[in-house]
Amino acid sequence: RMNVELRFFVTFRQAVGTKVVEREYDDGTTVGDVLSELEAEYDGLDGQLLESGGLRPHINVLKSGREVLHLDGLETELEDGDTLSIFPPVAGGRR
Repeated sequence: RMNVELRFFVTFRQAVGTKVVEREYDDGTTVGDVLSELEAEYDGLDGQLLESGGLRPHINVLKSGREVLHLDGLETELEDGDTLSIFPPVAGGRR
């Protein structure tokens, strides 16, 4: 078993009700496994993280500071002590 810290930002923090959640997972758990569980657990996250078997567009997920899309995507395995940071799409615009 391993301990992973989940960090939520902006609207995702509101959906979860807190910024940081500590969780314990089985060895070999992937980023996709965690995101799927979160969608099932929190109504406010349902359909907000995953889409058609992949990460929804403009969602940023960092494993200990590294963008998972530059690792193995949803297949990225988590390790004991990792931090998984989950950012919703950021609305941009010109000033």
